[in-house]
Amino acid sequence: MSARIRREQGGDTAMSSRGAQCDCEELYRQLLDAMMNADRARAAEIIDSALSGGIPPARVITDILDPAIVRLGAMWEGESISLAQNFIASKIAEDALLRCLPERKEPHGPKGVAVIGNIEDDFHSLGRRTVGLFLGTAGWQVVDLGNDVPAEQFLEKALEVKASVIGVSAMMQTTALNIKKLRDLIDREGQKDRIKLAVGGAVFNWRPELVAEVGGDGTTRNAVGADHLFTRLQKLALASGHVS
Repeated sequence: MSARIRREQGGDTAMSSRGAQCDCEELYRQLLDAMMNADRARAAEIIDSALSGGIPPARVITDILDPAIVRLGAMWEGESISLAQNFIASKIAEDALLRCLPERKEPHGPKGVAVIGNIEDDFHSLGRRTVGLFLGTAGWQVVDLGNDVPAEQFLEKALEVKASVIGVSAMMQTTALNIKKLRDLIDREGQKDRIKLAVGGAVFNWRPELVAEVGGDGTTRNAVGADHLFTRLQKLALASGHVS
């Protein structure tokens, strides 16, 4: 193959990539608009159009849906949308996510047990539910404790169901700091090696240093990486010799 042809093909690939990026940016704006206007049918059309247009499901999530969810959270934190708007938009986002998930494959047994929930005083549930959907699809047994979960409840449930990973979600810095209560409790009860702490939420994308500040053992930018993160943390717990 001549160098000229390789350059031309490389150029075509680069232009194709830029074009796909532009498409994702435009689709993200359209999806956010549909979410804010409570247009569930339009949101479904946008996601289906992206998928049928050849954009891989993982990229639809990371480049179209996830930015819309993050923007929605920022608007909620800034009090520029009402509780009703946030609730409806979150339901539409969840519907859109389900269109991107692969069919669940039943494993021979669960990968493990994952306890998840929003930390005390945090009620922004969309990110947590998204993580739960991804973990369930990947073969995890997910125990979802819901919103506004105190540290004691997280640890009690993890010990009860023999989970080696707790996943805690927080949207804002003020609520994320409450995760330190759970970190301190896990350490104080001598469970640091046995139970690992995964943290997530938009604030950790904006302030990555907050992961260490609240005592998290790891994080992922979005739900797509949840299975990898929980699997890695579970292996660390197993390697400690404190998990049967």
